[in-house]
Amino acid sequence: MKFLRLKSVMALTGLARATIYQYIAAGTFPRAVPLGGRSVAWLESEILEWMSARVAERDVAG
Repeated sequence: MKFLRLKSVMALTGLARATIYQYIAAGTFPRAVPLGGRSVAWLESEILEWMSARVAERDVAG
């Protein structure tokens, strides 16, 4: 299991910070895990799963 900080999530997904938080608010992106204080991170496995689902949606729609 690996935690990713916001900059890594942004680099991996190609999404901007604001877009990530918009998707979280809409319930369409994995939620961050609190690490303590103001620190949060995302599970790499959940981000990769989210990305795979986007590709699968594309393949079905295409």
